[in-house]
Amino acid sequence: MERRSELGEFLRTRRARLRPEDVGLPDYGGRRRVPGLRREELSQLAGVSAGYYTRLEQGQSPNASDTVLDAIARVLKLDEAERSYLHSLARHRTKPRRNPRPEQLRPSVQLMIDAFGDVPALVLGRYSNVLAWNRTAHGLLAGHLAYEAPQQPRRRPNIARLVFLDSHTRELYADWRSKARDTVADLRLTAGRYPDDPELTELIGELTLKSPEFASLWAAHPVHKCVPHHTRDFRHPLVGSMTLNNELMELTNDEGQRMAVFTADEGSASAVALRLLADLSAETTAVAREEAHTWVQQRG
Repeated sequence: MERRSELGEFLRTRRARLRPEDVGLPDYGGRRRVPGLRREELSQLAGVSAGYYTRLEQGQSPNASDTVLDAIARVLKLDEAERSYLHSLARHRTKPRRNPRPEQLRPSVQLMIDAFGDVPALVLGRYSNVLAWNRTAHGLLAGHLAYEAPQQPRRRPNIARLVFLDSHTRELYADWRSKARDTVADLRLTAGRYPDDPELTELIGELTLKSPEFASLWAAHPVHKCVPHHTRDFRHPLVGSMTLNNELMELTNDEGQRMAVFTADEGSASAVALRLLADLSAETTAVAREEAHTWVQQRG
């Protein structure tokens, strides 16, 4: 991805969302040619020249200091995730970062996922690839797809692809638009960390071409980390509506990997539905094993 244009687009979207009165400037009325703060207004508040800020937004000032970037972030009212993203985009002045190592799942992490049993649990990689999931997590998120232990990198399911390109997943989330925004915002942060990674570039290009909704959200530059604990409403085709708690935990020893675990409040209708889903997933596993055994015998 071209870092200069990404930086400029991000700054323009953040200028556009502010009004003069939001930053203590008088509003003299009248229609503005562009929404939000003008470059001259932002540069004045940040303590830099208008020419310097214009060059920065156009990608022609590769040596912006952290102090200048923090001043701009303050005026634009960026939160911590957005501020970090701004710094990442501006770092094209340094030597390019090496692409991250290929993602591998540690055997002990796989054992941990399996140990959750009937509780849906999975591990996501840097770009939302499913590195591991148990049967119940598969039944919850992608039961309409054939189950595969995601060991081969090119065959791993990808949550972002499912969210934007899979009709089942669109129906699964009761508030699909919220899930879609969160997915794009998380990908934006990842793109700031790994701007030259070909796998990420391929994913974003595919989603931009195939999903107008993704393209529109991507152009708006949403940036925020996935909330580590929240609830989501699901409309599962087999067990009906469920409200599930989602705990998202970073695996600090594995770059960019996160574990997601889904639970339901004890005694709730969602807990009953989740137990039913676990039973159905177990039955599916048993049937699949029996079919595989029969196939082996017939081949023999």
